[in-house]
Amino acid sequence: MISPGFFISYNMLSLKRTTAKNPPFVQLVAQLDAYLSLTDGEEHVFFHQFNSIYAQQEVVVAYWGDQAVGCGAMRKLDETTIEVKRMFTLPECRGKGIARAVLAHLEEWAVELGFDRIILETGARQPEAIALYQNCGYKEIDCYVPYEAVDNSHCFEKQLQM
Repeated sequence: MISPGFFISYNMLSLKRTTAKNPPFVQLVAQLDAYLSLTDGEEHVFFHQFNSIYAQQEVVVAYWGDQAVGCGAMRKLDETTIEVKRMFTLPECRGKGIARAVLAHLEEWAVELGFDRIILETGARQPEAIALYQNCGYKEIDCYVPYEAVDNSHCFEKQLQM
């Protein structure tokens, strides 16, 4: 197993495995929450209760040079399934493949940890996120608990190759 300090570099992009206590991750999530507060409107309080950063067990922070520009995290749901959470790229850094790289790294890490399925939820008001997941091979599924009765929610899954 690779240590939490492990880096992968793609030219100017580096991906660092870390924990939810990582200060750049905390800062990025604060910006994500501010963004989602605007896009989700009144529903933000409902979604926010399921997104405590300290519930995240594995975290990836993306750096462009030495600046933290994106992140993603995972939390174990059961022995075979892990959930992707807290995916975010700074608005000024979008379109550079950062989110795709973070997601791919989370998938690799999930396989290393022995998981064979990833699920996630995103909102109808995040069409860029929906497109990312579809372009990365995720298939839309019925919404899972606690999102099953939320009209704004779109849930996805991907089977991982062990």
